[in-house]
Amino acid sequence: MKKEDLRIVYMGTPDFAVPALRALVEGGYNVVGVITMPDKPAGRGHKLQYSPVKQYAVEQNLPLLQPEKLKDEAFVEALRAWNADLQIVVAFRMLPEVVWNMPRFGTFNLHASLLPQYRGAAPINWAVINGEKETGITTFFLQHAIDTGNVIQQVSIPIAETDNVGDVHDKLMELGSELVVETVDAIMDGTVKAVPQEEMAAGIELKAAPKIFKETCKIDWNQPAKRVYDFIRGLSPYPAAWCELKDASGKEVVVKIFQSHIINEEHLQTPGSVVTDGKKKLYVAVVDGYIAIDSLQLPGKKRMPVEDLLRGYQFAND
Repeated sequence: MKKEDLRIVYMGTPDFAVPALRALVEGGYNVVGVITMPDKPAGRGHKLQYSPVKQYAVEQNLPLLQPEKLKDEAFVEALRAWNADLQIVVAFRMLPEVVWNMPRFGTFNLHASLLPQYRGAAPINWAVINGEKETGITTFFLQHAIDTGNVIQQVSIPIAETDNVGDVHDKLMELGSELVVETVDAIMDGTVKAVPQEEMAAGIELKAAPKIFKETCKIDWNQPAKRVYDFIRGLSPYPAAWCELKDASGKEVVVKIFQSHIINEEHLQTPGSVVTDGKKKLYVAVVDGYIAIDSLQLPGKKRMPVEDLLRGYQFAND
């Protein structure tokens, strides 16, 4: 089968989903339509904003659907009219069976973990939070339960000690575009040997990647330094780990922390206690040392290096 003859429908919304769509379009594959989330209000004026995938689709004059509900009859009929042979999902939504079971070659998803590990909405965050040394990307065929379908292909990458979630996201985003194209080629060639995840999961402890909420991001200082350090980088730059620190007047203020490093130093202080020289140093005690805060943000202010903030703002020593 030639790639021009394979009718592809692509589904995705954020930045992460754009490179794979671009690779298909620029590679001459026959993308007959794109599905993305409805426009959302953003900014002070609440002006409706295109998703990154919509932005690219519009630039390329690709047919576009933005359904509110994926079971809506009008949407299902419009999708059926595209007569897709294959559907590809990258960072979109959970699909009903009437949608994922429509094309003759099925629907495959690109997931940002080495499945069956880190099933769920935030696989990159949780891999970094848990201090993993590697992660990767997986293509798999969709079925009823989320992120459980048969695995088609995988690629792994190392996670460096200093990588934050933004670094890993960007690496996987580019690798993902290559893997999507390779997976499409394998499906066209009939060389896919999809492996059930139950086989891959035999005898190993599976870690989940649930959706992250604001309360998930609060720092627990009553832990070892490495755990806290990994937690901060696993939420940086978005949505960002946070805590409450006391300013010079004793008032508690919510602080987002984006970058830190570990100080291996014994102390007798209570975890969560602050040590600062008011100039360059802002340490928070943990059970086996300190977390030195390097980059942070106060409510309503921009993110900045700690020494810049301390020139005009002071925290209380505990």
